[in-house]
Amino acid sequence: MNAAGATLVLEAPARSPTREALARLVANRSFLIGGMLVLAVVLVAVLADVIAPFDPLRNNFRARMLPPDAVHWFGTDHYGRDILSRVIYGARISLVIGFFVVIATGIAGTLIGAVAGYFRSLDNPIMRLMDAFMAFPAILLAITVSAVLGASITNVILALAVATTPHTARIVRGSVLVVRELEFVEAARALGASEARILFRHVLANALGPLIVRLTYVFAIAILSEAALSFIGVGPPPPAPSFGSIIAQGRDFMAVAPWITMFPGLAIIVSVLGLNLLGDGLRDVLDPRAKT
Repeated sequence: MNAAGATLVLEAPARSPTREALARLVANRSFLIGGMLVLAVVLVAVLADVIAPFDPLRNNFRARMLPPDAVHWFGTDHYGRDILSRVIYGARISLVIGFFVVIATGIAGTLIGAVAGYFRSLDNPIMRLMDAFMAFPAILLAITVSAVLGASITNVILALAVATTPHTARIVRGSVLVVRELEFVEAARALGASEARILFRHVLANALGPLIVRLTYVFAIAILSEAALSFIGVGPPPPAPSFGSIIAQGRDFMAVAPWITMFPGLAIIVSVLGLNLLGDGLRDVLDPRAKT
């Protein structure tokens, strides 16, 4: 207490924006649950060689279509292959495809959206081209590209990147349109910074929030779409196990061996649910409108 009888009040130091964002993430239930589900799927995929009980490609006709038991926890398929092992290795293929689709979409969508949003003269022609791609359903566009190029993991990645890039570019464009009008951009331009430096150093750096959220959903879309492409025969070629190909191979035996399709279907649900919850949590933290 000072001489005048007033009580001194010490203000707590303000937390940095990074620490505040991390605190919000930790407190977000969707982010935590989604993060744990995604981490579990990633660990299963990374440790597939260690935790898979059987070779996913080995045929064992003496063990054809066995129901789940103590040896084959997820049962076996019509070739006697262990479903658990195939689901574990299928997670690796699906995550690899999803990861590279996110990388390709993130790079292409960011460049296209940034150029369209920052340079006014290029906005209309670029966005009309993106609108032309978006006129087709994404899965139909992916099926067309994959069917033309042929069935392979690389072509599936390319097909899904082509299908998901237009929407990503539009999201980046919208963020760039807002950020480019802010005062610090005008200040950088007044100081003589080049347009490229302003775009990549100042504008994009402050427009990444919606892009990060979008890419988590792209990952989920890639896993679902890969399963759809594999189901109709234009995904990764057999005998490589992926969620979609396992389901496709078991569809003729659903009446007598439902476990062949049930367990890879559950794996898809867990993976996509985790990514969607993760994206919801990131959106709540990174979207300024979600802050109170």
